[in-house]
Amino acid sequence: MPGSAKVLAGTDVRRLLRHVGRSRYPPRNRVIVLLSFKAGLRAAEIAGLSWPMVLKPGGGVGSQLNVASSIAKGGRRRTVPLHPDLKSQLISLHRLQDYPASGPIVPSERGAHFTPRSIVNWFAAIYAETGLEGCSVLASLKLSSAAGVRKAR
Repeated sequence: MPGSAKVLAGTDVRRLLRHVGRSRYPPRNRVIVLLSFKAGLRAAEIAGLSWPMVLKPGGGVGSQLNVASSIAKGGRRRTVPLHPDLKSQLISLHRLQDYPASGPIVPSERGAHFTPRSIVNWFAAIYAETGLEGCSVLASLKLSSAAGVRKAR
């Protein structure tokens, strides 16, 4: 579709969260939405995120996530503070998955990492299901940048 992606409002994000709350995998899907909108992660970063990138040495979820250079755009590692809503959902998902020390945070149905393309397709499907016209995964990056969500408030 020509033109730039629509920037979503906070009400749109809440709408997405309500929608995925009624989906087949609510905890995982809420984390996917929050990783995009509250941490500003790109599709490839969401797909490649593993538990060691968010766990403290003792095994609990920390206050930041470390985006490894292997999944980051441009191969540049970065640290992103965890928004309280995202941290809460990560703690719940970690408990639900029986406290894994490794593996994908948001596993596919087969238990492996999503591909970046599958994350893009997942968002496209969710946007279509919720009637958010003209949106793409870039909409979350624009919203997260516009709102300054990297400052975990």
